[in-house]
Amino acid sequence: MPDRATALVQRLLRDDAPPFALLRRRTPGRDHDTVEVLTGPVREVDRLAAIPVGELPSLALVPFRQIAERGFGVRDDGTPLAVLSAEESCELPLDEVLAALPAHAVRVEDGAFDVPDEEYADIVRRVVEDEIGRGEGANFVVRRTFGGEIPGFGRADALALFRRLLAGERGAYWTFVVHTPDRTLVGASPEVHVRMSGGTVVMNPISGTYRYPENGPTTEGLLAFLADRKETEELSMVVDEELKMMCTVGDMGGVVVGPRLKEMAHLAHTEYELRGRSTLDAREVLRETMFAATVTGSPVQNACRVIERYESEGRGYYAGALALLRREPGGTQSLDSPILIRTADISPAGRLRVPVGATLVRHSDPAGEVAETHAKAAGVLAALGVRPGRPEAEADRPRLASDPRVQAALEDRRGALAPFWLRMRERAARPAGHALVVDGEDTFTAMLAHLLRSSGLVVSVRRYDEPGLREVVAAHEGPVVLGPGPGDPGDTADPKMRLLRGLAAGLVRDHRHGLLGVCLGHELIAAELGLPVVRKAVPHQGAQTRIELFGRPETVGFYNSFAAHCDEAAAVELAAHGIEVSREAASGELHALRGEGFASVQFHPESVLTLRGSAIVTELLAGLPVAG
Repeated sequence: MPDRATALVQRLLRDDAPPFALLRRRTPGRDHDTVEVLTGPVREVDRLAAIPVGELPSLALVPFRQIAERGFGVRDDGTPLAVLSAEESCELPLDEVLAALPAHAVRVEDGAFDVPDEEYADIVRRVVEDEIGRGEGANFVVRRTFGGEIPGFGRADALALFRRLLAGERGAYWTFVVHTPDRTLVGASPEVHVRMSGGTVVMNPISGTYRYPENGPTTEGLLAFLADRKETEELSMVVDEELKMMCTVGDMGGVVVGPRLKEMAHLAHTEYELRGRSTLDAREVLRETMFAATVTGSPVQNACRVIERYESEGRGYYAGALALLRREPGGTQSLDSPILIRTADISPAGRLRVPVGATLVRHSDPAGEVAETHAKAAGVLAALGVRPGRPEAEADRPRLASDPRVQAALEDRRGALAPFWLRMRERAARPAGHALVVDGEDTFTAMLAHLLRSSGLVVSVRRYDEPGLREVVAAHEGPVVLGPGPGDPGDTADPKMRLLRGLAAGLVRDHRHGLLGVCLGHELIAAELGLPVVRKAVPHQGAQTRIELFGRPETVGFYNSFAAHCDEAAAVELAAHGIEVSREAASGELHALRGEGFASVQFHPESVLTLRGSAIVTELLAGLPVAG
């Protein structure tokens, strides 16, 4: 009689076989040398809240368009939110599954990227200049897709591709094949989208890519990559962006663990792990974390607009997620979800799509970003036979991360993070007041709120476009924080800027309980004081910089493409009115302001890049009036 794995594969190859999923999950606490098999019907639902959570697992295929549930703009390409509800579930040893799976080569015809290398390089240049340079965000991910045809594609080909990924890729978080009547997804995703068990939530921002050279990776090459400022800033930016989400779903904010090195067959990434505690339903956690900055950009809401401008069609499942949900024996919910990257999406007729994207930042080199998309596609394309795999001997080489010099370089990166975010924070038992934070379309305000709550304040966050905001602000008896947001503060044609400029004017003139401006809020306050706000020659997005802040050296994180300027004459005039400035002497660029009842900073005190951010906010608020 055939063993269990052989019998299962034979069953899955039959024409009357049900939809199925085979998953190798490197989830902590699991046996990584097993393959989980789910079979059952697939149905479509409209919203994440409709995904069933029962004793048997549900596997949701979450398309990128689902981000509309967060109120973000997205091109609706009709890709369904599909759920495989398991009627049968089992686990089999990895080696038995490998022996039982089909081992034939899968042939791809007419394979090519939809966006040629030269055109993608031009997109990189335009995004850096026209989007990052104009203050639309800190970084953006723009997709290109490798497409082709697999003649006669069927279940056996799907399982053969899964086998080749199991054998050829290393370091993936999930390696999977999901086969439904409408499509097959097969991939090896390196990145956790979100994981939840027993009320603990984990996210896994990954960014920065060391592309292995043809003759193999070296410690020296890796150390040069780890010392590259562009790569360091790229990772820090996505950590900040995912901390925003963690502070939204977590009852006590989040804590940063790492950095670590994720080594795969064709490349290595740097990564952190974010942990928090949450009392939310797992489906709500899934909704509030759509989708990672590593596949969208930051801030995520504005990144969605940029994606629509530069990508000619919807993303399908690319940058979405798989999500495995179930109810555990004790009644708690569990969620395990990888990001849908490094994945082939294959139609029943054999039409193949392998989308990939590069994270574009202010220091991006167009040729380098083109090469990164090739490297990211390499694992799946090697399984498809489109490009050669890595030499088999490399599978046995020592891990690069085991080298003490690599460990030291990673530890140096940790030393550049704010200590505030390196341990969990409790809320104060006795609130010392109530702060109102105005969100200018950047959920950095979630991190600001967590920082303020940790200092002893009750905090409310209101979007700038909420009906009745002006009346709420006028009636608020406590400090008001004008938060950050994308865009040009001098653009009078922008309804958001007109509204926020009017709000800032009223607060500077009338608010008696204290005003704090951060980034865009700082620029608006400076403009009300008559200072010019101009576009920076080089954007300061995700830049960690040493400055003098009111006579004290501070290491802070900037996310700005515009800045207020204050020359010596303006500084003297402001001083005559009791307003102190902190500025760069040579350029006159304004870092901070403080006067009677208000203060503002151009940098982000809530960022992981600002080492004393919590203390800075506490000190600035201490100088503001107290309600009552």
